Formats: sequence, C-alpha cells, structure tokens
Amino acid sequence: MEEYGEVVGPQTVRLERVLPGPLERVWEYLTDSEKRGKWLASGELEPRVGGCVELKFLHSSLSPHVEETPERFKKYECGAGFVGRVTRYEPPRLLSYTWAGEKEGEDSEVTFELSPQGEKVLLTITHERLADPKTQADVASGWHAHTGILLDNLEGRTPRPFWSTWLAVEQEYKKRILS
Repeated sequence: MEEYGEVVGPQTVRLERVLPGPLERVWEYLTDSEKRGKWLASGELEPRVGGCVELKFLHSSLSPHVEETPERFKKYECGAGFVGRVTRYEPPRLLSYTWAGEKEGEDSEVTFELSPQGEKVLLTITHERLADPKTQADVASGWHAHTGILLDNLEGRTPRPFWSTWLAVEQEYKKRILS
C-alpha cells in the first residue's frame, strides 16, 4: 500500500508518490488530456498562467475492473466535471490550478510538483484551501486512489479499480484527519 497523505497546514493536504520516469513522461500524464484521463480526468488544459483547465471525471473509465459506484456517489456515475484556472505553469516541474468546490466560493487549489529522483520522479500533490476536515479526508482519499491508478499506468499494469481503492483508504484518512 502506498504511503498515506497528510494534513500539512490549515485546510491543506499533501501526498507524495515516487513514480517511474522520466520527468517529461510524468508531466505528460498531468497535462495531456488523454493521458490524464487514464488516471484522473480528461479535458483540455491551456498551457499558461490564467489558462483554463477542464476536468471531466468518469471514474468507471479508469480501470477495466467493473464495480458498483457507491450510493453516495451515484450522482457522478455518468460523469462530472468543472473548469478551473491555471495559477502556475512551469514545465516540466510545476503545475497549479483552481479546483471547484461543492459550493460557490469554495474553490480550492491543487499543485503538482515533479522532482527527479535518479530514474524515478517524486510527485508531490498539495491541495490547499479545503473547506473543512471532512473535505480534507475525502480529497486525500481521492488523491490516494487516483495516484495508485497513475502508478499502475506508468508501470504498465492493469489499473486498479477506483471506487474500491477509494473506499479501502477512506476510513484510515477519516481516522487520521478527523480524530
């Protein structure tokens, strides 16, 4: 099991993953719609500060493993998405953009940092301005599941299922963050 992310400040969670490189390959999985769609969400990204980033989530498409969508997420079963704004763009090492919150005015911001580690790449995801500890636990669980699928893709393995992976780590994140 990959290491758990953690709360690193008020309203902020961070997760790190060591991935197979090279750096430019991992960068493509952050910025190219088709490659990002294999582990997170497809959608165009304008490669500049102030540019739009569109994220179209379809969790059932992330793995060939067929599984039931948890009841509380049924409303997203046919997909969900939003448009954010690129706030930092420094290829191939740093990308930040806004992330739509559940309610108006609750936008957060996610930052992806890539650092070479020999032939591997350290991916650090920092998600800031999260509304409350419950949101932090949900977001950390999501990043944990999504980065596991990213790792599977980069290593040439069949991607693990999203929902069962998310559910498997959710209770641990709740215990770590809400306790």
